[in-house]
Order: sequence, then C-alpha cells, then structure tokens
Amino acid sequence: MTRPVHRVAPSTDGPIRQDGLRAHNLVLTFRQIAAARDAPISRSELAAATGLTRPTITRIVDELLAAELIVEAGPSRSGSSGRPRVGLSLARTGPAGLGLDIRADVLSACVVDLTGTVRHLEFTRHSGAIQAGAAQAGALQTGTARSGASQTGADAVLAQLAEMAGRAIRAAATENLTVVGATLAVPGPVQDESVVRLAPTLGWRNVPAGATLSSALGLPAHVGNDARLAALAEWYAAGQELRDFICVSGEFDIGAGLVLDGRQLDGWAGELGHVMVRSDGPPCACGATGCLQGYAGLAAILPDAAGSPAVAIDALVSAGDPRILKALDEAASALGVAIAGLVNLVKVDTVLLGGGYALLASWLIDGIDRELRRRVLSTAWSPVEVRPAPLGPDAAVIGAALSAVDRVRHDPNGWLARRPH
Repeated sequence: MTRPVHRVAPSTDGPIRQDGLRAHNLVLTFRQIAAARDAPISRSELAAATGLTRPTITRIVDELLAAELIVEAGPSRSGSSGRPRVGLSLARTGPAGLGLDIRADVLSACVVDLTGTVRHLEFTRHSGAIQAGAAQAGALQTGTARSGASQTGADAVLAQLAEMAGRAIRAAATENLTVVGATLAVPGPVQDESVVRLAPTLGWRNVPAGATLSSALGLPAHVGNDARLAALAEWYAAGQELRDFICVSGEFDIGAGLVLDGRQLDGWAGELGHVMVRSDGPPCACGATGCLQGYAGLAAILPDAAGSPAVAIDALVSAGDPRILKALDEAASALGVAIAGLVNLVKVDTVLLGGGYALLASWLIDGIDRELRRRVLSTAWSPVEVRPAPLGPDAAVIGAALSAVDRVRHDPNGWLARRPH
C-alpha cells in the first residue's frame, strides 16, 4: 500500500470516459509498482493484482518505461524452468521532490527521488531574521507586535530558503532529476497547504509562504506542519510497518504526527506544544499559559545552547550539567503528561521521539514512560513503547520532500502530460 498522503476520491457521478479509464488504469498499475518496495514486480503479477488484462498491462508498462518513471530489473527465474521473470520498479531518475525546513539552528533543503531515496541534503545557518521573528513572539500574545514585523522577518527567511532551493534544484538536475514541487515544513498550523496561520516560536502570523516560494521557484510549492511531515518520513523509513504510532518532534515548537491503522490522520493539527500541562504555568507565545512548550521545548531544556541539542549533549557528556539534567527530567515528566492524555484518546502502541528529542532520548524516555504507566488506562494490558525516531532531526525535511514527490507517485498522469510526445 502506498502512503495515502494525497487522496483522490473516485467519482461516481457518471460513466468513466475512455481517456478517464486509461488514466485510472495507469494510476492503478503505477501504484502497484510503487508499493512493491522489497522486490520488483512482474507484468504477470501486475495483471493479477490489478485485474487488468495482459495486453492492457503491457501497454501501460511500455508507456511508463518510455516516460522513465519505471525501470526493468534483470531477468530472473522463479524456478528451474519457464520464461525468465522481468521485474519492474520505480526509476531513480525523472521526477523528484524538494523539501525545506526551518530548525532552531539551521535551515535545511532535501531532494528525494521517486523511490524515496535522499539524493541531496544541505544545511545552512539562518540569518538573524528568525531570532528577530522569535523575539516578536511574546508581543504576539499581547497584540503589541509592530504591524508587518513578522512578515518582514518571514520574507527574509523565505528568501534564504529560496536560494537553498535553487541550489538543490540545480544539484538534482546534474543527476537527471527534475524537481516537480516543493514543500516547506513549519512549526504551526497551516491553511490550504499555503498560508502559515500562526507559528508562535517564529513570530509568524498569516504568512503566505506557499505563494511566496512558488513565485520565487517557478514551481508548485506547498506548506505543511513539520511534525506531520516528520511522521510521514519516519513511517516511510520503517517500511510502513508501523501501524499505530505518534511521532513527537521537538525543534522550535513541539508537534505530534499521528498514524492510525497505517494511515496518517487527515486534518490532524498536531500542536502538542500548546496542550496545557499546568494551569498555573508561565505564559506562552501562543497567548495561553502553562503550555507544554514552556516545560519541554528545546529553549526550556537548553537555554544556553541557542536551540542546538548537539551542543547541549556535548555539555552533558563532558560535565553532566545539573541544570540541564534537572530541565530534562522536568521536560520528560511534562511530555509524559501530555502524551498520556493523547494516548487515552487514540490507541497507539509506539511513541517515537523525533527532531531534537531523538538526540536527547536517553535522558527523556524513562521519565515519559513513568508518566505513561501512571496515566494511560490501558497500559497494564497494552503497553506503549517509547523510543527515538530513526531519522531524528532530518525527518521533517525528508518528509516534506516525500510529500512533494508523492503527488507524482499518487497520480503520474500529470508528469506524463508535461513530457513532449
């Protein structure tokens, strides 16, 4: 099964025209090839899986081969006799997706091909615009931020991201890859995959990031929540074997991506950082008080590390700084309280600690697990495993790139239409 990130509901309003039937059968066939990640799939296996005739499969496969969307593997025999089996798999050239991400210490850009393989990954220290925007976060909660201040900071960051994207697109072209779209991961809620409604820790409000990047790059650009995109990447990296899990990411903000029954939950906001854990807690940049962000955000755990967990880990290993150790213990307890509330609402068996938390997992897991055992009603017969996410801080940008190329994986007809005949 392919990742259902972008679903298209089948139309039942009328008969399917001949051209629509062709497009439908092509998508059906292509998805079967994309889903066969462990081993190439043969034409006969495609016919059996799709219910299409062998001549139809042959025509579709020839079209996909000509478009360089798939490749043929070397012939092999399934037994001692019979015709050799020629497998089909996704091509590592052709369409590619571009991901962009804003972290506490760097900006990142990533390109993945149709197979989901990372082909380019770049990091750049961001300008002071992010710190200036974050300084506006406190003013946002009181409504005293200067008009246009957050937009000015956002424009500077988006311009730097566009420069990185240009380099990534050129690097991809040298490997015969064509970037078909971009996705930006942001720490906050997004509307219509384009407008960042509010990213408190960045100081952004109503920023049209998708349209800005699309204009700068000359290709479709979308925006997504960083935690949801991180969960997508971790799910893909796990071979989609994880069925019910939460990926909790800590970078600028604390977010959660949720996958249930092997499907990423649509409409899931994922703003775990703004769940209240203490009613008498400190004010948050979102305007509320007692948010998880104030206890378990990286700025709370690592106040002297400029948001870079790697710096703080060096300090922990070399000196065992008691202030940081105490902050980690408090963060673990607060995270456990918030996650327990979520697990009591939705049944999952795994919690992945992603983003900066992946690097700090050794100091967080015991405290989180302690709270889950105390607070989750089903833990006695259905324990929840807490472990570091394999992709860690890179997950959001990889997930963003996967989201961009997944539009072709979901429906390659657009790619076929743009190619010269």
